[in-house]
Amino acid sequence: MAMEEGALSCLLRSRTVLEQDIKASYLMDHMISDGVLTVDEEEKIRSKSTRRDQAVALLELLLRKDNRAYISFYNALVRESYGDLANLLHNNLPLVSPEAHKSFSDGGTPYVQRVLSEGGVPQRPVVFVSRPELVNRVRQKLYRLQKESGWVTVFGMAGSGKSILAAEAVRDHALIEECFPGGVHWLSIGQLDKPDLLVKIQSLCFRLEQSQDPQSVHRPPSSLDEVKERLRFLMLRRYPRCLLILDDIWDSTVLKAFDIQCRILLTTRDRSLADSVSGAKYEVAVESGLDEDKALEILSLYVNNKPQKLPDEARSIVRECKGSPLVVSLIGALLREFPSRWSYYLRQLRQKQFKRIRKSSSYDYDALDQAMAASIQVLADEHRELYKDLTVLEKDVKVPAKVLSVLWDLELEEVEDVLQEFVNKSLLFRDCHHRPYLYYLHDLQLDFLAEQNRSQLESLHTKVVRQYQQYYREGPPTSGDKECLYWIRFLTYHMAKANLSQELYSLMFSLDWVRTKAQIMGPAHLINDYVEYGTILDKESSDVRSQFQEFLSLNGHQLEQRPFPDVVQLALSEPHTSEVYRQALLQAQDRAARGELYFDWLNKSSVESLSRLVVHPHQGSIYSACFSHDGAKVASCGASKTLRVFKSTSGEKLLEIQAHDDEVLCCAFSPDDRLLATCSSDRKVKVWNVERGMLLRVFEEEHEEQVNHCQFTNTAQRLLLATCSNDKFMNAKLWNLNKPSSQNTMFGHLEPVNHCCFSPDDTYLSTSSSDGTVKLFEVSSANEWKTIDVKSMFPESDEETEVHVKCSTWSADGKRVICAARNAVFVFEVETADMLLEIRTSRLSTVQYCHACPTSNLLAIALSHYAVELWDLEANKKVADCSGHLSWVHGVQFSADGSQLLSCSDDQTVRLWETKKVHTSSAVSLKRDSDVLFNDEDVTVAAADNCNRLQVRDGRTGSVMFQSEEQSSRIRCTCICRDPSAVVLGQEDGTVQVLEVPSGTPLATLLGHTKTVLHCQFSRDGQTLITSSEDTTIRVWRWRSGECKVLQGHKEQIRCFSLLSNSPTDTRLLSWSFDGTAKLWDTESGEKLQDIEAHQGAILACHVSPDGCLFATTSADRTAKVWSCESWQCVRTLSGHQDCVRSCRFSWDSRRLATGDDNGEIRLWSVKDGSLLKICSRDNKDAMDSLHGGWVTNLHFSPDNSLLVSTGGYVKWWDVERGEALQTFYPTGASLKKIHVSPDFSTFITIDNIGILYVLRRVV
Repeated sequence: MAMEEGALSCLLRSRTVLEQDIKASYLMDHMISDGVLTVDEEEKIRSKSTRRDQAVALLELLLRKDNRAYISFYNALVRESYGDLANLLHNNLPLVSPEAHKSFSDGGTPYVQRVLSEGGVPQRPVVFVSRPELVNRVRQKLYRLQKESGWVTVFGMAGSGKSILAAEAVRDHALIEECFPGGVHWLSIGQLDKPDLLVKIQSLCFRLEQSQDPQSVHRPPSSLDEVKERLRFLMLRRYPRCLLILDDIWDSTVLKAFDIQCRILLTTRDRSLADSVSGAKYEVAVESGLDEDKALEILSLYVNNKPQKLPDEARSIVRECKGSPLVVSLIGALLREFPSRWSYYLRQLRQKQFKRIRKSSSYDYDALDQAMAASIQVLADEHRELYKDLTVLEKDVKVPAKVLSVLWDLELEEVEDVLQEFVNKSLLFRDCHHRPYLYYLHDLQLDFLAEQNRSQLESLHTKVVRQYQQYYREGPPTSGDKECLYWIRFLTYHMAKANLSQELYSLMFSLDWVRTKAQIMGPAHLINDYVEYGTILDKESSDVRSQFQEFLSLNGHQLEQRPFPDVVQLALSEPHTSEVYRQALLQAQDRAARGELYFDWLNKSSVESLSRLVVHPHQGSIYSACFSHDGAKVASCGASKTLRVFKSTSGEKLLEIQAHDDEVLCCAFSPDDRLLATCSSDRKVKVWNVERGMLLRVFEEEHEEQVNHCQFTNTAQRLLLATCSNDKFMNAKLWNLNKPSSQNTMFGHLEPVNHCCFSPDDTYLSTSSSDGTVKLFEVSSANEWKTIDVKSMFPESDEETEVHVKCSTWSADGKRVICAARNAVFVFEVETADMLLEIRTSRLSTVQYCHACPTSNLLAIALSHYAVELWDLEANKKVADCSGHLSWVHGVQFSADGSQLLSCSDDQTVRLWETKKVHTSSAVSLKRDSDVLFNDEDVTVAAADNCNRLQVRDGRTGSVMFQSEEQSSRIRCTCICRDPSAVVLGQEDGTVQVLEVPSGTPLATLLGHTKTVLHCQFSRDGQTLITSSEDTTIRVWRWRSGECKVLQGHKEQIRCFSLLSNSPTDTRLLSWSFDGTAKLWDTESGEKLQDIEAHQGAILACHVSPDGCLFATTSADRTAKVWSCESWQCVRTLSGHQDCVRSCRFSWDSRRLATGDDNGEIRLWSVKDGSLLKICSRDNKDAMDSLHGGWVTNLHFSPDNSLLVSTGGYVKWWDVERGEALQTFYPTGASLKKIHVSPDFSTFITIDNIGILYVLRRVV
């Protein structure tokens, strides 16, 4: 049949517009499935080279086809969101059927339409979106009924679209022809009593008889048994190969009336109904709802608009509908009548006002709440009460049966039986991917329950808490299984909802709970609890709440380590006034009484931490981190090739993506926080959907070298992405995300571009390059507007020396641009390119990054010497030091409101700071080369500070007893003498000074060394001073007179030496050097007594045994050797270390030797036969690269030889007999050089690499 005249002329009139706009390949899929286009015809059209040619060919073909082709083409336009083009064709739609003008093509041939129409199968709804995957699953099951009778059950919760699916599944020519040539008959059942059921089946029998023989008249069957027999006869004799569709079955007794050995497709909420009948059984679950795009498509069809043109509320409505086809359709139908009510219906959904969301002609219930209630009403009374208890569950949370066993106080097997009934009735879902099974409610079911039981919510949550307390009287579960995880995660939630404030206080203000939850869930969930329930906890004590929250925020990176650290020991580092410390001390004293080791940090009051939160998101360096524009999230990326998004309040992970094939160098949020861009050394730029973690775009063709930086425009009005790279010429680009290639390339830099940054109003883009310039480009035209020559700011650098401009940032008003290069930051006026201000940092440090605060005059600077500084650009002064990082800081960024600052570093952490709370630190940091004097209860510490003054402090309080003048040459070593009361400092220029303490009076200045003095030590009587130097000599001074003996013979620097014994008459001294030799000297005569070629590599440590018979040397050649002090021969070579052996120590009984290496491994050896006794820490490899967080630099045995203390990245105490770690103290910094130990092994003193002094006292 040819196409109608009106349709044909309409196509001809619209042809030009259609050819310009349509993409033929998108439309042909639909037309093939409608049967109006063949595969051969599609191939011919696809063979055309351009999109326009394909469109022309499709329309030429269409003009030769019939009305069905016109209708199919129209429907394809609607489905592919060409709504405006479909409108051109709408008025001339041929009337193939009364519904044609408003329904889509019915997915089948006239034969299919006739069969379904005769069988009473409902037509597609006016608005229909295909769910091909589910439809195909139903069809596959129906094909199983081709040769035998049986049942196909389509089950799912209220409103999941079961009926539409069933009708759609039979809308298939081949299926009907091959399996059901006898026809398809539809019966809507619902909740019927027996008389109504009898009437339904009577009318079905009448319909079947009439279609066979319109003249026949039969007496209608008068009972269910009689009607069942009549139907059996008709199905077996007259319609042996037909399909009966029973829609919305509730009761198994209804189903038994159709148990007549025929072919049946049924829809139901109760999966178990088919168990009551005989024959083959197949089932299809309709669990998941529509995805977001499908749901938006439904809404767009209702309001006749393209999905992308729907208002912002559309996405929010779809999310609130939780994927339910019913709810989306209800809302869509309402919006068609009231197109301006998007906000109103969104509000109703959010307020769970289901009663107000009504109207759907194709549904049995006026509103969603009635549909939900109907499902619950069919439960037995006692099961209805149990179902009510599920109101307390959180959304998207799956629970094991064991949790409900505790809640309901029932045997596990009973609980599983009840849950099975709920699952069968589609009132609950089961996740079978886990063992044991996990159960969960659909969000709509939860919303309905919460609305139904609103007045009882508090008592329902109270029941949960009371049942938990009853069951876990002895303490919380710690098994780590799914049940344990549920209680540990949600107990606080139930307490808060139950308004059990007292229980919540005692739980969350308990160090035991912190330990349990942190070990099982990690610290982020805990921090979240303190944030979320802060208002409740603050009523009891805001100070205690903030103390616990701060403890977790600053130790979170430690609490993520495995093996899990001792929380009590960590908490002993909290301030003395903290409740966390008070509880820790009580527990430590209690455990110490049982023989466990704990150490109190005595002088911690002198140290303050300014960070608000420390997060350890990646293994490996972190190169970039950024706030979302709302400040709620932080994204980070780095050497691990991953992108991670976490909450800025707690560090809780929200998203983790394996983003690139190489290091990820930068990440950036879009202005609306929906997108994240990343760029990498793999030369690719990627754009991600933040909420779903989906990859949306990859730009991989244009950059040929690593992409260093990416940034979105500041506003979403005209969203662009800027990227810059190491390419020679095409190294800065602008991208429109809707286009596959770059929109513009900025030319001008001939060296790598390290950074790019939009001005606040997006008018300009600044680019920072290794060619020593910053260029400003106009964003609209990509033309260069200005060049700022940063290299000229370094007049001392010649043409050959490169000046790399690391980055640039704009002031909040856009009038100044600030850039970083080498050790300086420069502020330029944009209009004139004049330099307004220069900030120079230490010559030993480089500026890695800088960022200007969007709301103030503050500038944050990231430095290579582990620090972050805040500067006030108006006042030109530093206002804050943010110390705490343990390695180079790569990035800093303020939040959009300026209230927070983040920094990221090679130390694998992101630190967050509150801008108002950081300030310049008055705390002085000390250098690690120190000396300590223990005198009964008194402890005296001497060390140089960061201002190159020598300080002598009281070790108990940390107070300064003496401080020297600032020295012109760097202090490199120090030692203290008790009698006379003096301190020595050895300097980089070779000078040695002796000062009286506490007056500071110079007692002697000793000149002679020509290079850095590395070690100094008084003799036992205090009259002689011995020093060693980088100049390869040792000098023995009569320091009062200046008389000096020079011990010469080593060829390289002498780091250390040791007197051979404690005897005042023994004047022998043992020295060792990087030249691999050890030498014995007589300090009285200056004579060399022994010269020992000890090792192939540098000697790194040496120790003389307490009995004076042996000494040990360790070396970079990975060996340790034991030597006799009589024969001066090597008696043992100890091999096995895999790295430089950095330290050694004999036990006090001289029977054991401990050695430590640069891989963090400690070995214990028998001195007697050289056998290996133990390797410490082999089983305890932690998250750091080494076993000890760094090199093992120092070792000491306890006087009874049962304990060993070691330093590396942290301090560890070991059980010597078992080789097991007993305790670990984590300093704020790292890389400890040396630990000083009191004679009774109760006090330990060390200094970390950021200059913090630790005086640790064993808790008794």
